[in-house]
Amino acid sequence: MIRRAGLFGGTLGVALVASSSWPIVQGALAKDHGVMGQTWAIAEPDLLATIDTRLKTLQANGGIERMQTALREKTEERVRNPIPVAGIGAVRESRSWTFDPTIVLDQDIQDQKGRLVARAGQRVNPLSFVAMKTDFVFIDGRDDAQVDWALKRWTAQNAKIIFVAGSPFNRMGEKKRRFFFDQQGKLTSHFGIARVPAVVEPAGQVLKISEIEMSGAGA
Repeated sequence: MIRRAGLFGGTLGVALVASSSWPIVQGALAKDHGVMGQTWAIAEPDLLATIDTRLKTLQANGGIERMQTALREKTEERVRNPIPVAGIGAVRESRSWTFDPTIVLDQDIQDQKGRLVARAGQRVNPLSFVAMKTDFVFIDGRDDAQVDWALKRWTAQNAKIIFVAGSPFNRMGEKKRRFFFDQQGKLTSHFGIARVPAVVEPAGQVLKISEIEMSGAGA
């Protein structure tokens, strides 16, 4: 009881002191100390108003139209002339190997009626279900010799000719044949192709991949 009374008494004492001194403190805070230094008015321009003004200026002097034209031309140039796949050179010596396309499923596969086709963790070879009907022929589209070599050996029905460099669009107009491009080198990287010309063709349940030295292939 003594401890509680002392605690309460101390608390009450502090409260009384604070209460009695409040007018003094309040008066001290209200005192005018004059100007302590130079002051400036707060001036923060409206961001949206600034953007709107700049857009109107660009529109008035034709800046927006020029930007749109430049972007359109840059995009068209990149589509017509893709960046060459990095690290791909010309074949110096022929070599070939097999590639197993088998994958391990990370989830169950069901058909449209919900029936289980394959379980997660199961190994599946796509060639067991889907036949590969065309070869993939990878070439440097800038090299006339490689382009002519591929066109002589494969028709549009039995192969897809895929560029790792050069413009498929320019060649299509020249050769009257459809060409493709290995965007970001995803296919050559997947198959382990480092040099061209190279061919990927079905061989039973695996794929045969060949990097072909043209002088030894009757080019």
